[in-house]
Amino acid sequence: MTTTARRVVIIGYDQVELLDLACVTDTLEATNRLAAEPLYDVTVASLHGRPVRASSGPSMISQAALERVRGPLDTLLVSGGHGHARAAGDPELIGQIRRLAARSRRVASVCTGATLLAAAGLLDGRRVTTHWAYADELAHRYPAVTVDPRPLYIVDGDVCTSAGVTSALDLTLALVEADHGPDLARTVARWLVTYMQRPGNQAQLSVYIKDSPPEHRVLRQIVLHITGNLDSDLGTAALAARAGVSERHLSRLFLTRLGDSPARFVRTARSEAAARLLESTALPLTAVARRCGFGSTETMRQAFQARYGTTPSAHRAALNRPNAVIEAATPALP
Repeated sequence: MTTTARRVVIIGYDQVELLDLACVTDTLEATNRLAAEPLYDVTVASLHGRPVRASSGPSMISQAALERVRGPLDTLLVSGGHGHARAAGDPELIGQIRRLAARSRRVASVCTGATLLAAAGLLDGRRVTTHWAYADELAHRYPAVTVDPRPLYIVDGDVCTSAGVTSALDLTLALVEADHGPDLARTVARWLVTYMQRPGNQAQLSVYIKDSPPEHRVLRQIVLHITGNLDSDLGTAALAARAGVSERHLSRLFLTRLGDSPARFVRTARSEAAARLLESTALPLTAVARRCGFGSTETMRQAFQARYGTTPSAHRAALNRPNAVIEAATPALP
């Protein structure tokens, strides 16, 4: 029995991010191909049907003039890109977004596409996310919107927002799963050679990647010690003694240069290490807690909940990974 294809309209504009578009279009195209039937009818539309020039240089032919698109639609999605601020200031474009949103089952954005949804008044009273580098700007410009820069994507009712660039892939897989179940979504993820799929509450940034080690010699020494010795005594007193400075001075260094206290930095590092073990191994929670330096599984649960808004067991279950992952995948800490 042939399923009626869900109509998806993706809005582009000058200086759009090419990956913001491609992660969505290619995932949905792969879904159609692997399902052997057209589950999604995808159209890239722009105002007046003008070609869309990506920030990386290529120009793409728009498939439709936005003002001629008629509903009902299943999904209206706005891409992000360097041109998002200018596009959000175009009253004609914002008017078309508002018109089509009223005729759509759900509305979504990738990266800074959230700016256009906010300009259309579609995010007021919602909890949303965007690229971490633009979160403060979005929150400042639209105070009626609750901006959370931490997750990869957020689904708030019929409004879905995602973080920067490749998180569009995570969001699109989540939409496929919601529409057609986890089996098809997993098949698509395997075809795309990607995770199935990173949970929406996974942090955009990690203490392991958001910055290179601090330039300050003492702070760099301590940060590297923390990330490499999570199961050690990492209390502020022990860290200060190791650095040869007072606790007060060490705390000041962390706050001024990293924006966090030593204790909070340690808790974040341990929580993120726990997340990686939960994702990549079948270790029991007690072993994960021990390897990451938590005194107990309850202490880990509390820290994990504060960091990700979910429990360690729920985080692992959300990944839906096979039980064949063996403990040997991660070497024991010294």
